[in-house]
Amino acid sequence: MLTAESTLILPPVPADQSGAGVAAWEEPLLIDTYLPGEPDRYPAFLDSRVYQGSSGRVFPLPFHERIAAEKSPHAWDAVHLENRWLRLVVLPQLGGRLHIAYDKTADYDVFYRNNVIKPALVGLAGPWISGGIEFNWPQHHRPATFLPTDVSIEHEDDGAVTVWCSDHDPFARMKGMHGIRLRPDSSLIEARVRLFNRSDETQTFLWWANVAAAVNDDYQSFFPTDVEHVADHAKRAVVSFPRVEGEYYGVDYPARVDAEHPDADRLDWYRNIPVPTSYMVTRTADAFFGGYDHGRRAGFVHWADRAISPGKKQWTWGDAPFGHAWDANLTDGDGPYVELMAGVYTDNQPDFSFLAPGETKAFSQYWYPITEIGPAQQATRDAALRLDLVDESVLRIGVAVTAVRAGLEIVVGGERSVHDAEPGSPVVVDRQLAPGVRLADLTVEVHHGGRLLVAVDGAAIDRSPSHSDAPAPAVAPPAPTEVGTLEELFLIGQYLEQYRHATRSPESYWEEALRRDPSDVRSNVALAARRHGAARYEEALTHLRRALARQLAWAPNPADGEALYRLGLTLARLGRSTEAAEAFAKSAWNSAWVTPASLALARLSDPAHAEEVLRTVLRHDVENLQARDLLVLVLRALGRTEEAERLLAETLALDPLDQWARHLAGETLTTDAPTLLDVALEYASAGWDDEALEVLALAESATTALGQVNVGPLIGYHRASLLARRGQASAAREARARAARSDATHCLPSRLDDIAVLEEAVRLDPHDGLAWSLLGSWRYDRGRGAEAIDAWRSALDGDLDDSLAALVERNLGVAAYNVLHDPDLAARYYASARRRLPDDARLLFEADQLAERRGESPAARLAALEARPALVEERDDLSVVSARLLTAVGRHEEALRALTSRRFQPWEGGEGQVLGAWDDACLAAVRSAADPETARSAVLAALTPPPTLGEARHPLATTAELHLALGDALAACGDAAGAREAWAEASRATRDFAGMAAQPFTERSAAAILALARLGDGRAAAETLDRFEAFVDELAATPGEVDYFATSLPTMLLFHSDPQRLRDAEVAQLRRVVADLRSALREPS
Repeated sequence: MLTAESTLILPPVPADQSGAGVAAWEEPLLIDTYLPGEPDRYPAFLDSRVYQGSSGRVFPLPFHERIAAEKSPHAWDAVHLENRWLRLVVLPQLGGRLHIAYDKTADYDVFYRNNVIKPALVGLAGPWISGGIEFNWPQHHRPATFLPTDVSIEHEDDGAVTVWCSDHDPFARMKGMHGIRLRPDSSLIEARVRLFNRSDETQTFLWWANVAAAVNDDYQSFFPTDVEHVADHAKRAVVSFPRVEGEYYGVDYPARVDAEHPDADRLDWYRNIPVPTSYMVTRTADAFFGGYDHGRRAGFVHWADRAISPGKKQWTWGDAPFGHAWDANLTDGDGPYVELMAGVYTDNQPDFSFLAPGETKAFSQYWYPITEIGPAQQATRDAALRLDLVDESVLRIGVAVTAVRAGLEIVVGGERSVHDAEPGSPVVVDRQLAPGVRLADLTVEVHHGGRLLVAVDGAAIDRSPSHSDAPAPAVAPPAPTEVGTLEELFLIGQYLEQYRHATRSPESYWEEALRRDPSDVRSNVALAARRHGAARYEEALTHLRRALARQLAWAPNPADGEALYRLGLTLARLGRSTEAAEAFAKSAWNSAWVTPASLALARLSDPAHAEEVLRTVLRHDVENLQARDLLVLVLRALGRTEEAERLLAETLALDPLDQWARHLAGETLTTDAPTLLDVALEYASAGWDDEALEVLALAESATTALGQVNVGPLIGYHRASLLARRGQASAAREARARAARSDATHCLPSRLDDIAVLEEAVRLDPHDGLAWSLLGSWRYDRGRGAEAIDAWRSALDGDLDDSLAALVERNLGVAAYNVLHDPDLAARYYASARRRLPDDARLLFEADQLAERRGESPAARLAALEARPALVEERDDLSVVSARLLTAVGRHEEALRALTSRRFQPWEGGEGQVLGAWDDACLAAVRSAADPETARSAVLAALTPPPTLGEARHPLATTAELHLALGDALAACGDAAGAREAWAEASRATRDFAGMAAQPFTERSAAAILALARLGDGRAAAETLDRFEAFVDELAATPGEVDYFATSLPTMLLFHSDPQRLRDAEVAQLRRVVADLRSALREPS
């Protein structure tokens, strides 16, 4: 239950704004908070991690592994908005999320209000919180979801107020900005979004507004009435909607229907979904959806232009103990929630769209509360409408509006009635129908002031879904050698890169295309882009020369300017500016590339020419922030100050949080050091070195937020490079030396400009250990493993303290295993790192994982852990490993004590690990029990794990082993009826949940077959065993590979595994299980 200290209290409206149409003010909000701990100091090389269906790579962000066990009051920056109907709270320090949306008229939180900030380890980089609206971009979940944004409040002439939140994404450094707008005369909550690709590369992105809604047995999600099918992640499965015909997520929904639960097969009711489940609308002609609490008679509608916003999704942890445990990990007492997510330029997860270099995408999404009418059957920005037949002759009409609508007209079959409505005061009226009139015969329209607000065609409601034209589920692409055409090879590679696939590389498809046709333009350009992104410029140049030779063979003016643009980028990186300028100029002949090519050309030009080129950019894209800001500099250099200031004022009106424009205007800048570094590099890229150094000085004094990358050393190396460019050699040497000595905790480079200055540093000082270390980490992240090893070895030959040397040796240990495939060398590197830092718990954990892969015995591994019990105590993962090892060596009592002595914090995708250790220890206790009653008690303990484990059993996870053991214990106690009941339960549990998916059989399925034998049903046992063996045969014939459609695979982390070896080992173990079962079934009972 909520305690008083965990109730979020909102401050009153300031007295000086009490009469405003929209009150808007900044005032911190004191919220009980479980703060994340310091993130891991080691680079998170998660290149094989599968997260939300795409890559779980987090480089250069540090990774959090622990959340505070106790809460404490924390003052969070907050911006408050209020009009006569709504109260909103935005939290800029938490990714700019809309934390509270309160409907004053209904005393109802439109979205889930979490009264505590209680992160779980669910986010891409660790901490993630539930509640309100999280704005997910450029991938899911928002990489910067627990990082601060810059904030600005815009007051508009009509009284509307927008709270803008902006940041640069941690990976590609794109600028994302969303504004929460509230109007004085409306209950609409508008999210105004501006996404600007400020990089030189085409980027991919998705945008999902992740709305949390508090749920209970009365909560129903609603979607347009024409929705007949929904899809899982990556469209790997498609099912009928709202009633499921067949299985979904391993649940047989039709089998759940009975007389007491006639709607148990409907996915639109939270109460019907027992397992973690996502579903996304596959097609609809409408633009709305939402959720409604029938008990509170309140809910909300989302609306957005369907031309760009097809995404409509629900996610739930599931209404079962497993899901409830996750709810408890995310709140103290606010209960369960579902996510009703709205996607723009995306209709699935993962489903990424392209954002060209310099491109801005701007759009709006809208939400508004509804009361009394029930789930909407049609909705617009103006109104939501629902029709119900009270009986055969009475039609009930419910209309909720977003503004005051005196004289609202409802038209039914030509008959009009007039009503007054406003937000919180809907119209709900009954209309008598003429005899024989059916709902399908009616159209209901709602008008105001001569304008149609919303209409419903009764035929769209009173119809039976066809379910006949279900979209085909997605399929995995064939291997490159099995692809028929060059075009398909290119497109599959493009698709894999676009969707950021975690375990399939696009390069193998493009390389196969070039094996067949070495001059193929598309695949050469695609590979050039990859090589350029990895700073392999000469290789990129080779691909581009080859592509251009083919492209220009017949005509000097190609239809596509990308190859020329990329040639310019590569030549510029190689210092060949004159040739680069020629390539950019020719690329700009092509409309698709005129903006980025002209901007790049302007950076290489003198002010007079730069002005001309930048005018070209702005003719094609008037909102290009970089072109506008650079033109301000150019105009000032040309002495046209007034013109420059007008342009600057227009830019800040367009985007008040454009940090480059703010610096040009002398306004206060962000306190985010990585963003300030971006601004400095904008200046430097165009030759304004003084201004760049000025911003670098500001960046040096900026603070680094918890979880943000530390760019302090990088700032120093950039300063040194700029000073050297200015001819200040002595000052440059001093700056480099200072950078090499600076605190590099959580420092990782991510920009090509970072790599350039680090390479310059090691060229000028080969003993700069820090620069070599940073280069090694970046090269490893970019797939340049052998060169990363060289860099790290050079780092060890340079100047390093023990802390940094241990980090480098750890990195070398990872690379020795993953790149050199030398586990013994990896172990030596780890041993050396641990000698330097013997009290580092992370190093102990990784060393143990390596020991497991090297085949060390449980006893030897346990001895290493028991030598450092305090380090084991620091980490959940080490505690779980220790418990499993204790059980493996016959010390299950100690394992159980260890598991019950701490509160674990599980992570999404890692479900079942703590519980698995618990089950193993409890079953070991059963096997060693001195008497049947002790065995029975041990099994019952296993079936009711303590909540301190942080998780509950997945509804699809088999309990066959436990119930078989329970039956055996009850039989030994003389309880024959109880034994048969337990065995019967075990016999029904052949299926299992493993590897984050439902499985027909696993090793644990053996207990179900033995249970059938215990029940005397030898025939069923033999038939089930035959199916088990057939499954194993099928598994053996299937190539070992990571599931193409995997949504979450946490085991694909630091050390790489060979999928085929894992498959072979699994098959061998299952064959042993099958053989043992056949022997057991042949033995007389």
